[in-house]
Amino acid sequence: MASASTSKYNSHSLENESIKRTSRDGVNRDLTEAVPRLPGETLITDKEVIYICPFNGPIKGRVYITNYRLYLRSLETDSAVILDVPLGVISRIEKMGGATSRGENSYGLDITCKDMRNLRFALKQEGHSRRDMFEILTRYLVPSTAAAPLPLFAFLNEEKFNVDGWTVYNPVEEYRRQGLPNHHWRITFINKCYELCDTYPALLVVPYRATDDDLRRVATFRSRNRIPVLSWIHPENKTVIVRCSQPLVGMGGKRNKDDEKYLDVIRETNKQISKLTIYDARPSVNAVANKATGGGYESDDAYHNAELFFLDIHNIHVMRESLKKVKDIVYPNVEESHWLSSLESTHWLEHIKLVLTGAIQVADKVSSGKSSVLVHCSDGWDRTAQLTSLAMLMLDSFYRSIEGFEILVQKEWISFGHKFASRIGHGDKNHTDADRSPIFLQFIDCVWQMSKQFPTAFEFNEQFLIIILDHLYSCRFGTFLFNCESARERQKVTERTVSLWSLINSNKEKFKNPFYTKEINRILYPVASMRHLELWVNYYIRWNPRIKQQQPNPVEQRYMELLALRDEYIKRLEELQLANSAKLSDPPTSPSSPSQMMPHMQTHF
Repeated sequence: MASASTSKYNSHSLENESIKRTSRDGVNRDLTEAVPRLPGETLITDKEVIYICPFNGPIKGRVYITNYRLYLRSLETDSAVILDVPLGVISRIEKMGGATSRGENSYGLDITCKDMRNLRFALKQEGHSRRDMFEILTRYLVPSTAAAPLPLFAFLNEEKFNVDGWTVYNPVEEYRRQGLPNHHWRITFINKCYELCDTYPALLVVPYRATDDDLRRVATFRSRNRIPVLSWIHPENKTVIVRCSQPLVGMGGKRNKDDEKYLDVIRETNKQISKLTIYDARPSVNAVANKATGGGYESDDAYHNAELFFLDIHNIHVMRESLKKVKDIVYPNVEESHWLSSLESTHWLEHIKLVLTGAIQVADKVSSGKSSVLVHCSDGWDRTAQLTSLAMLMLDSFYRSIEGFEILVQKEWISFGHKFASRIGHGDKNHTDADRSPIFLQFIDCVWQMSKQFPTAFEFNEQFLIIILDHLYSCRFGTFLFNCESARERQKVTERTVSLWSLINSNKEKFKNPFYTKEINRILYPVASMRHLELWVNYYIRWNPRIKQQQPNPVEQRYMELLALRDEYIKRLEELQLANSAKLSDPPTSPSSPSQMMPHMQTHF
């Protein structure tokens, strides 16, 4: 039912072959064949359990726990249930019942996952049979708490791919693709050792007229020293998208002449515009409240040549609670009787709408050429990343290709310090941590909404987005580990782990949208109306076998079949042409031979 999606795609590991074997045969196999294993993955223990399946009732099975996954195989001949859950996906493990608990299957473990599902296993009460399973899962789920600290699996993964995903993003090459540096913008290495801002990348693009000393002074007035830096420049009108964090105004309404001058310098990089547009992602009431903790926003009296707009996107805590409500109505059972009102009560699509609406405003302002745009929220690593990356996706068709999207994620999210470790909780036992929040999931959901409205605009398909989300949690790859670039440098992530892009780019055909039509200058403006947004069923409700899966899409499947048929015919045609040319090179045996007549025939395909 829920075998991990990654299993199907990795032709370079042992996983693919193993899964094919397990899905074909019975239950009594030796351990090496019973559980799929990646290079570097080792079996820790196995135990007979009762899986309390929310859809089919109790199922007798055997659980195998490795240093990467929890894998369940049914021991019942009439059930094909297989669970394949990377340990990184597990959010919480709780003991269910006690030694004196009465009732069938009342003693065992409850497991809460980060990918919209829960698992429940019943075990025998004799001899504290669940203790070792609980302790092993906890040790490998939170490896830093083990007596001898264990590394996350990404550091043990020995998979080899024919493509190195770490080479996908080179900041100098990406800025050069945008036409930078130029007469108005320069590349600076002031943050090479992460001394200016420890959560920013080493390489930054800033106004040519701003000196490094100017940047240091501006940094003192921006939260976490996250100064305004360029994300994207319009190839024709030269307006820009700039990102940063909130100014440190505080209750006293502090001002900083260097910061005010710096924003004016950004505005003056394009002589055609009179105002700089500032989009503050927060609701205005939150921005005002942030003054109490030393933050704030750019006031009209201090920033004369700027216009400020609030986008009313709520904070990480609101988003976390909203997703919890979504899970409540989709797992294990879909709330059928009051579905629309239940979905509305989660406010999830409302939040998606606000994020998309904000990104549309950013994209529209830049494409019009009327103003450059500065985007920030509080610290500039959550809502800011959502807005800049979505606006860039709307404006620049390059980011709609597979590698372009990977570069967008590497640049705007990973290198600019979205706190993946804190927001996802990799290897962290504190499942109630207030820092947890589905900000990146929300971004991917917005991308999916766009792909539904523009089905030919994206080179990648839905499965591409799902595999990114699956490995956001899995800890199989180093791509989403740690909070910022400086932490990844310290841990030598690019040297010691494999990139998710290695897996995807070594088998791109699996993730390609067959309807993709490359259009260079097309700007996408999705309709951010509640009437046009929908819940992403193939992600949020994919574990429920009773919900008819919309995949594979029958039209897409038929299209792929026709493409394969076309390729087969072309190959056959080439073979015939080769055979024909070989005959032509032979001396003619008679003037009326077929080989002499062939040059007069041309086949157009």
